[in-house]
Amino acid sequence: QVQLVESGGGLVQAGGSLRLSCAASGRTSSNYAWGWFRQAPGKEREFVAAIRWSISVTYIADSVKGRFTISRDNAKNTVYLQMNSLKPEDTAVYYCAAGGLPYSSDYARDPRMYDYWGQGTQVTVSS
Repeated sequence: QVQLVESGGGLVQAGGSLRLSCAASGRTSSNYAWGWFRQAPGKEREFVAAIRWSISVTYIADSVKGRFTISRDNAKNTVYLQMNSLKPEDTAVYYCAAGGLPYSSDYARDPRMYDYWGQGTQVTVSS
């Protein structure tokens, strides 16, 4: 029903920037939440940021607050994650997710609440 494709990952030096994109296709709903999660080797999948599509309410993890920004482009049906001041500890595979979860900050941070996932894009930050 819904397909998500991430892009924009790559190798950057510490202090650099990247912008990740998540392009959606299929029958999306205006009440969906859209999230970014990341997973480093040997670690659990970690919440990064989320946005409520219809009203653009956002949630940002404390670990990236002030450095990362989530946004959307309605015309392109695309969600972005702008990452600035990157640190080596930001290195991970980044995943885009979407779903019809209830409006809740707690739900938005829980990967189990999302129905659709992209394939992931690798972000590597070197010193």
